[in-house]
Amino acid sequence: MSSGLIRATAAFIAVLASPCLVLQSAWAAGQWPAPPAASAFTIPTAQLIQPDELNHLLHSQGDEKLLILQVGSRMMFDQAHISGAEYAGPGSQAEGLDQLRSRATSLPRTTFIILYCGCCPWNRCPNVGPAYSLLQQMGFTRVKVLYLANNFGEDWVNKGFAIEAGH
Repeated sequence: MSSGLIRATAAFIAVLASPCLVLQSAWAAGQWPAPPAASAFTIPTAQLIQPDELNHLLHSQGDEKLLILQVGSRMMFDQAHISGAEYAGPGSQAEGLDQLRSRATSLPRTTFIILYCGCCPWNRCPNVGPAYSLLQQMGFTRVKVLYLANNFGEDWVNKGFAIEAGH
């Protein structure tokens, strides 16, 4: 992928992330209730995976199959997502959690699952915490969450890691 396309994709993703920033400002101003209890900060550090680690794992996984699920906005997924990832619905919305539950129900509880969003900075992400919590409640034992400190564009796309567009 050309560096110009990478920069354009990252810029587009940053624009998509702006609603998260608006929501966070409203929460901070006391105009809306606090973010849900299952925020990104409720995910144990041991369950986080760094972008460099996941990229390495994707290129060296051998026989083990990873299930990578994006739990953010559909528009962001359609623009760019980690190669091989599936869209699982927005983790901050009931219909998104229903979609995730539906996808995961028939899977063995030992399936290696990577969740990610990247809509906005980690400390404002409304999606990964509830999605992680749901999979824990369902009994999944091998769930990791991709730690994207800033957003998907900056922490994955700009590093030149493999992405796809569309469904």
